[in-house]
Amino acid sequence: MTRTLYLFGSAAPPVFDVARVIEEAQSRGWDVCLGLTPTAADWLGGGLDGLAALTGHPVRSSYKRPGDPDVWPAADAVLVAPATFNTINAWALGLTDRFIVGVVAEGIGKGIPLAVMPCVNAAYVQHRAFDRSVQELRDMGVTVLYGEGGFMPNLPGQGRREAYPWDLALTAIDRLVAEA
Repeated sequence: MTRTLYLFGSAAPPVFDVARVIEEAQSRGWDVCLGLTPTAADWLGGGLDGLAALTGHPVRSSYKRPGDPDVWPAADAVLVAPATFNTINAWALGLTDRFIVGVVAEGIGKGIPLAVMPCVNAAYVQHRAFDRSVQELRDMGVTVLYGEGGFMPNLPGQGRREAYPWDLALTAIDRLVAEA
C-alpha cells in the first residue's frame, strides 16, 4: 500500500535539497506530491520538470481552476518544510491566497495529519506574531517541529541549509500516520 505525502516548501534555502528529500520519502514508502510557494517555485525554476518526473506528479504552486480535475491523489499526510515566517503566520491566520497555505488550512478541518518545520532566523522569531502563530497551529492539532527536538533558529545570515533537520521532519510524519 502506498501512502501519499504532500510535501510543501517555502522559499528558504533548504528547499534546494527537495529532490533528495523526495527520494528519502519515497524510500520510506511515500508517493510524494510537491507543492511550493510561488517564490520557491521561481527559485527552483528550471528544475521543476525534473521534480515532476521524480514524483510522477506535476509540481504545483497555484490553485487549479474550478471544474478542472484534481491531478494529485488524496493526501494521507502533509509536511510543510521548510516553512518561512510568512507561511507560518499566513497559515495560523487562515490567509489562503497561496495554494499550499489553502491546502493545509483546509487539511485541519479534514483531519489530515499535518506537520510543519519552520526555517526562520533568530531575528524573525523575535516578532511576537511568530510565537502566537506557532501556538495557534499547535492548538489546532498541527505538529510543529520547532524548539527543543525540532528546528532551532540561527543568527541571520548564519544558517546552513545542510544542517536543516529533514530526517526529523520525515520521521515525524511517519509517526503521525502510524498513530492515526
